[in-house]
Amino acid sequence: MGGLIELPAAEAEAFAAGFDLARLDRAFLDDPFPRYHALRRFAPLKRLPDGSVFLSRYADVAVCYRDARMSSDKKAEFGPKFGPGTPLHRHHTTSLVFNDPPLHTRVRKLLAAAFTPRALANLQPRIEAVVDGLLARHAEQGRMDLVEDFAFRLPVEVICDMLGVPAGDRAPFRRYSLAILGALEPVAGPERQAAGNAAVAEFSAYLDGLVAERRKRPADDSDVLGTLVHGEIDGERLSHDELVQNCIFLLNAGHETTTNLIGNTVDALLRFPDELARLRRDPSLLKGCIEEGLRFESSNQLGNRRLTADLEIGGERLAAGTYLHIGIGAANRDPAQFPEPDRFDIAREPNRHFAFGSGVHMCLGAVLARMEGTIAIGRLVSRFEGLRRDGAFERGGRARFRGFNRYPVAWDN
Repeated sequence: MGGLIELPAAEAEAFAAGFDLARLDRAFLDDPFPRYHALRRFAPLKRLPDGSVFLSRYADVAVCYRDARMSSDKKAEFGPKFGPGTPLHRHHTTSLVFNDPPLHTRVRKLLAAAFTPRALANLQPRIEAVVDGLLARHAEQGRMDLVEDFAFRLPVEVICDMLGVPAGDRAPFRRYSLAILGALEPVAGPERQAAGNAAVAEFSAYLDGLVAERRKRPADDSDVLGTLVHGEIDGERLSHDELVQNCIFLLNAGHETTTNLIGNTVDALLRFPDELARLRRDPSLLKGCIEEGLRFESSNQLGNRRLTADLEIGGERLAAGTYLHIGIGAANRDPAQFPEPDRFDIAREPNRHFAFGSGVHMCLGAVLARMEGTIAIGRLVSRFEGLRRDGAFERGGRARFRGFNRYPVAWDN
């Protein structure tokens, strides 16, 4: 199968036959990629016990992103999962990512003003300053935790700057983000639900005050919160709850994607030292390195859609109402699209991965995440010689979002 890292054939076939997102074991969470290969080989349209379908081929995932018969609205799923009226239900049914037009269109148009090329160019000096400050803080120590001390700090600082959150108020935000997104796992037990509900409630209460303060000042284009508070699309403004919940979404999406992009890509460079040496010799490969990091260990491994009408995918007819699990991480390791997909190749071309989705739900912050990742990884690699792992890492243990909780690194002083 072209250099794939696979399970033995009998084990792979048995895994595909018994696969169920509601019963994932630690082996899958630690390394899902051989299991994705098994699914693609033996059950590429895997029908799960609850009637949903898991897609693992690149071509089938592409259909999900381009076909108008795919709905992103999750009200039907999130009611039973979270309980109507709970903070988690209110958040995840109001935020941009889990909605269809017209709400999706209205919110996205308002947020788009914060992600124009001009707005992002204005952010670049701030990103560079944050990165340089974080590296300088740990340079003499010769070690740091890649996630806690660096990869997480950068996007939180940037998003909080964009929202106008005072520096002294930012400490709880990683806890909020991990708890809220953790509740999106295929199975979120009582502890995860309780933590997620508490995080949404606390975060919403904080933002109530921030929004009230921002309403007192006139509209301008200098900050995202001001754009959301005062902006109008076709004469309509966001309701207070839409505003608050999409501010939460911005922090969560901005933190999760960039933190994992940095952590996963540095881990890949350390696991493939020839590629790290290649990048040091030729820094012009940095852009390709970021794209390969996004493909190789995609931060967001899973997406979902529901069919609004019958549709043929991969030669099978799926009925209206079918709930689809989009295997983003699986598609990005499909050998039909990416030769030698289990090899980390910073010069891979073409590299049309789905790490940021595609179509109308293409990640709004993709350019910002790429900018943050490029600056962070470029400066980390160029500044610290002898960069290496310095002890045991801890993976996040989640199926939907792939990253690390801890990743100690060291370098030569």
